[in-house]
Amino acid sequence: MLWGCFAAGGTGALHKIDGIMRKENYVDILKQHLKTSVRKLKLGRKWVFQMDNDPKHTSKVMAKWLKDNNNNNNNNNKVKVLEWPSQSPDLNPKEHLWAELKRRVRARRPTNLTQLHQLCQEEWVKIHPTYCGKLVEGYPKRLTQVKQFKGNVTKY
Repeated sequence: MLWGCFAAGGTGALHKIDGIMRKENYVDILKQHLKTSVRKLKLGRKWVFQMDNDPKHTSKVMAKWLKDNNNNNNNNNKVKVLEWPSQSPDLNPKEHLWAELKRRVRARRPTNLTQLHQLCQEEWVKIHPTYCGKLVEGYPKRLTQVKQFKGNVTKY
């Protein structure tokens, strides 16, 4: 399993998860990779973190980390989280990014798990910022269409 992040300016960190990801692992990954990715992508203070309602994302451990992080007096460390409705279609543009990564890696035909991980890392950094930008820019259209279709199936 992989954890990754991106913004309109490109891909951030990609982290390999061995075994099952637990809520504590999720917080550790964010501690290790979120802020470094924000700096790498030069997001400054104007960024919002998006996550869905997976139990790891809504756990008490995660809520405590966010609260502790946001109570820090340093504004550069605040994590603003996009509110996400509990019953919503999967609108996360990252799903399109995962599909693109999967397509690229599959084309290279890895033969074992080590090679699979290596190819994922190689292909992740090759994803062009323009592609990421289009995913982010298309987000308002997805939201509008979901609203228009009252939460039913859309072309996305």
